[in-house]
This record gives sequence, C-alpha cells and structure tokens, in this order.
Amino acid sequence: MTKSGMKVWKVALIGNPNSGKSTVFNQLTGLRQKTGNFPGVTVDVKEGALHLPNGLEAILYDFPGTYSLYPTSSDERIVSAVLTNQQHQFFPDILVYVADVTNLEKHLLLFSQLLDLQFPLILALNMSDVAAEEGLLIQADVLSRNFNVPVVSISGRTGANIPDLMREIGLLLTFHMSNKVAYQRFHDCSDVEKQVVGAVQQNLGMENAYMALLTAHHHDWLPHLTKSEQETLAAIVATKGLQSLRAQVDETLDRFDKFIPIVKDAIKSPPVFPVTATDRLDAVMTHRFWGPVLFFSVMLLVFQAIFDWSQYPMDTIEGGFAALNGMIRYALGDSWFTRLLTDGILSGLSGILVFVPQIAILFLLITVLEEVGYMARVVFMFDRIMRRFGMNGRSIVALISGGACAVPAIMSSRTIGNWKERLITVLVTPFISCSARLPVYSVLIALAIPSDRVLGIFSWQSLTFAGMYALGVVAALSAGWLMKKYLRTREPSYLAIQLPVYRMPYWKNVWLTVWEKVWAFISGAGKVIVVISLVLWALSNFGPGDSMEVAAETAWKTAHANGLDEAAIADAQAASRLEASWAGQLGKSIEWAIKPLGYDWKIGIALVTSFAAREVFVGTMSTLYSIGSAEDDALLRVKMASAVWPDGSQVYTLATAMSLLVFYALAMQCMSTLVVVKKETGGWKWAIFQFVFMGLLAYFSAFIVYQLLR
Repeated sequence: MTKSGMKVWKVALIGNPNSGKSTVFNQLTGLRQKTGNFPGVTVDVKEGALHLPNGLEAILYDFPGTYSLYPTSSDERIVSAVLTNQQHQFFPDILVYVADVTNLEKHLLLFSQLLDLQFPLILALNMSDVAAEEGLLIQADVLSRNFNVPVVSISGRTGANIPDLMREIGLLLTFHMSNKVAYQRFHDCSDVEKQVVGAVQQNLGMENAYMALLTAHHHDWLPHLTKSEQETLAAIVATKGLQSLRAQVDETLDRFDKFIPIVKDAIKSPPVFPVTATDRLDAVMTHRFWGPVLFFSVMLLVFQAIFDWSQYPMDTIEGGFAALNGMIRYALGDSWFTRLLTDGILSGLSGILVFVPQIAILFLLITVLEEVGYMARVVFMFDRIMRRFGMNGRSIVALISGGACAVPAIMSSRTIGNWKERLITVLVTPFISCSARLPVYSVLIALAIPSDRVLGIFSWQSLTFAGMYALGVVAALSAGWLMKKYLRTREPSYLAIQLPVYRMPYWKNVWLTVWEKVWAFISGAGKVIVVISLVLWALSNFGPGDSMEVAAETAWKTAHANGLDEAAIADAQAASRLEASWAGQLGKSIEWAIKPLGYDWKIGIALVTSFAAREVFVGTMSTLYSIGSAEDDALLRVKMASAVWPDGSQVYTLATAMSLLVFYALAMQCMSTLVVVKKETGGWKWAIFQFVFMGLLAYFSAFIVYQLLR
C-alpha cells in the first residue's frame, strides 16, 4: 500500500532469453529502478516503479529469461518457483509476456503455459521495427482473438508503442480489480495427468489445475513445499504412474501443435531470400579461422581504448583531488583531523575514483557488443573449444562478464544446465581479470612499463594490460582442463542458443547499464575503502608505547649527522615514524614471507587489506605513501617510484612490478566472490578449495617471475 492508501500492484515482465525483455524494462522504468535478489538465492531481480496513465501505481519486476516452466537451469527454476507459489513476495498480479515477433513460433511455449496458469496476461510483440524492416505483416488482432489476451506491438529499442503498453497494463489491472481471468485450457491433460491433478488439488488445496500439475512435476526441488508435502506428492506421482520426463515432452509437442497454426495465420512472412545481411556478417564473424581472429582483435582494441580514452578524465580527477587536498590543508591547518581527512579518507577514495573512467569504458564497450548481437556469436563460436576445458559455450558469457565483476558473472552460470560444467565455470571465472584489478594494473603498468608504441599503434603498456587478461584466460582454461579430468558426472551436455539479428545498440539501455554497473562498483568499493582507509590511518599514526617518537628522534640525529637539509630531515622522520607504527609492525611481521617475491612491508600491508577486495590495494598504497611531511600532492606512482630498500636499492623494479601483477592476476582476493561461490555450490567446500588453490598458484607464479626478472 502507498502512503495514500492506494494498493501498489505487482507486474512481472517474463519471456525467453534474447527477447529484448530487459530493454523493454528500461523503457518502462528508466532510472526508477533498483536491483535486488530473490529470497534465499543470489539471482538478480530488477524492480522499477510504474506510474500508469489511469493513476494506478505498480512495481514492475524483470524475471530471469526462461524457455519453459520445465526448467533446465538454476536461473529458470526461479521463475517456476515464484509462479507456483501464491504466497511468494514476488508473485505477480499480472504478467507482461515479451516475445520476439521475428521468431514468434519459438517464443510461445512459455506463453501457453502461463495461459493455463490463468494469469492475467498481455502479449508484447517486441522488435516490431525489425519485423517491419524484414517485411513481416503482423495481425495482432488475430493473436488477440485466438489467445483472448491484449496484444501490443512494441519496440524496446526505439520505444515505439511503449505508451500503448502502459495503457494496456493499466486497463488490465483495472479489470483485474473486479473480474477474474478465465482462459480456455490450452493443454489437454492425459488421463494420468488428470488423476495426478485431482490428487494434488485434494491434498494441497490448489485451485488451479496446471499449477497442481507443475507442483507434482517439481515436487523434489520446489523450495516452498514442506517435507511432508514433498513426501505426499512423491507418493501421488508414484501411485498414479506419472512419468515426468515423458509427460513433459508430450505436453510440449501438444502445445506446439496448437499455437503454430495460430502464428502462421497471424503473421505473414515475405519470400525467403537466400542470404540476408546477418548471414553475410556471420559468414565472417563465426568463421572457424577469421571469427576467433576478429574476436581477439576486438578485445585488443578494447584494452587500447581503456588506456587511451581514459587518460584525460583520469588526469582531471587526479588534479581535482590534489586541489581539494590543498584547499582543506590551507583552510584547516595542520592537525590530526586534517591529516585524517586528507591522508586517510580522501587519499583512499581518490585512489579508487580516479579509475572510474577506465571501468566505465570497459562496461560501455562490453555492453555495446552485447547489444549489437555479437556476444551470442561468441557463445556459438567457442562452444566446441570450451568443451575441451570442461565447460560449454555459455561459459564464455560468464568468463567475459568476469571482466567486469566475478560476482554477477558467477551468478550468470545458472543458465548452464550441466552440474560439472557449471561448477568448473564457477571455480575458474575469478581468474579472469575483473574491473577491481584495473586500478592495480594501471598503477603498476604505468610505473614499470614504458609508454612507447609498437608499430605506432599499440603501446607497450596496453600490450602488457592485454597480457594480464591473457594470463587470466590461460589460467582459467588450464584450471578447467585439470578439473575436467577429476570431476565426474553423467548429466548430458548441450548448447541451445538463438542468434539474434545484428542491430544498432539501444543507447538508452547502454547508458543505463553503464551507470548501474559503475555506481555499484563505486558504492560497493567505497564503503570498504573508507573503513580500511580510516583503520590504516590510525595504524599508521599510532604505535606501541613511545616507539614512534623514539624512531623520529633517531632519524633526526642520523640525518643531522649526514648534513641533510630540513625537508630531507622531515621526510626521514616521517618514514621512521611510519615504520615504527602499528602498520609498520604488521608489515614487518609478514615481510619474511613476501620478500622472496620482491615485496617490502608496505606492499605486505596492501596485500593483507586487499584480500577484502582487490581494488583496496591502490587506496591502501595511497594512504601509506601520503603519510609524510611533504605538503605537495605528488602522484602515487611518483611516490612509489621513489621507494627504496634500507640499502638504497629501488623497491619497484620491473621484476617487482611484474611479480605483483602476476600475483593480483591469479590470487582470490574478493570476499564477496567467495560468499557467492559458497551460495552457488551449496557450502564452503568449493569456496575454500578455490581460495587455497588460487592463492598458492599466485604465490609461486609471482616467485618465479621475480626470480627470473630480478
């Protein structure tokens, strides 16, 4: 209920994958949306506010894409679980079914099942603009008459007829207030199914016959059923002789036999031409040789763009924080609060926000590739290759998504039906370099790798950056190959995917996606960074007893004896105080273990803190290196480049930088990812295995790199 007492209705968008459902959702809600999770699982559910033309208020949910209420993946199970449980918090009042009108015959199986569930339905024929370009004649009134539902032709890409869809939603809700929908049964149950339905309705008190049938089919996994209800249903299925798989196949064939003639009557197709523009593009895009070459070329250009396009905004952000620090120091003077604000909070935040342009560019380019239809081709192209490494074509979506963030990438593996392939995908996805590694890569690569260009096109820095991604891919595939040898399953493996036509991206959808992902990164990382920056500031400004004062006095005497000027003396005192602080003590305690990798105690502190999240590394280094007497705001890279060992040798040599890059490329340093892995695999067993395996691999690989390059 709203504050005014008006009921807020629940409307759900539902449809097959690649139906354009999420684009329609963005058209309907715009920025009035947020992302949450279905209860008890890590699958995303988007919800947005709908202000309908007739004054009604509604919440719009974007359900995961599914082909049928007989799910083959964990993602699809969510939809079946919600729609068979009237007490579920996301159980909708009405459904808007989004179907690709250019492939309508393939999209109506789920629609016909929803009719039998007696949901108030609107059929939204998406991609009507593409249909018009292809010469398809759509008779919406024929579909409406045969299915007895409102039918609206729309385009999620252009926004065409979206107001009409809003109006139909409002009208259906108004009708639903005082009337109950009663569609004619689409599927005629067999005698066995009728007996099962009757028994289920009698024992569980279900009113809808098809919901009772679905509950019987899925009794062993539906989360809302009690143990006694599951036992009752199992007994009904056994005594009535319901052969679930056979019954599902027969039902599916029966539904296709009924709705295909309706579709043929309602949609008139033009003469089929032998080759379309999409066919001509696919001849190159999915070619056995040129397809992979083109894919890796595109990825290399993406990495180059991340470096080249982001330079100006990064410099602007960096300069802005430097100016802000200077203003605060001038206004507040030198005090512990000023140092807390500038050296603690702002230094940590600036170390993250400065990399937002690179992260935004990464999300932008990946989203564009998805919008134009290229990513579906990547799934198709790499299916055979991925099977050699214990995965399938859908795994490539998780691996590429891992370039943004491993958490949603791992959750996207729910579309993989085979348990073994899904587990391997979950375990190896964190090897792919995510956006949280971008700040670490950017600092270390710029610090140790020259910016000279190869052939006047690609810089050594961008090639090194691409090399880190390549290292992650090699590690993921190698680990997958090993796991394939030791994990066993008898589940069948297959890939069924629809390749959409190539189309221009819907830019509103692109910008909404980029904004959502970047804000999630900033808000998620920002909370961790602020807390860790405050803790580090305290650890760096305080120490046991009077150790920091004694260290500063000793440094003053040594510096005076060596004839250093006042600025050099102050810097020597600051360095000695930091080394004697609690932070210095922590770093010193683990230096013995990390020194063989080329790391000093400051790097050790950053390694410890960044096990919470990789991006904390830069914030930690910013905080540590800003603790000093100097009043200028030199860049972090300059401060790191001037760091030396006690014997005067440089800390950040090429060997040390490359060792750190390899460590961060391979180590599992993300608590959020570990929690998601635990949820997705049903326990801590695989999460702990993943953490230990990746940690040991990272340590010994970094050791080898340092010893070879030193």
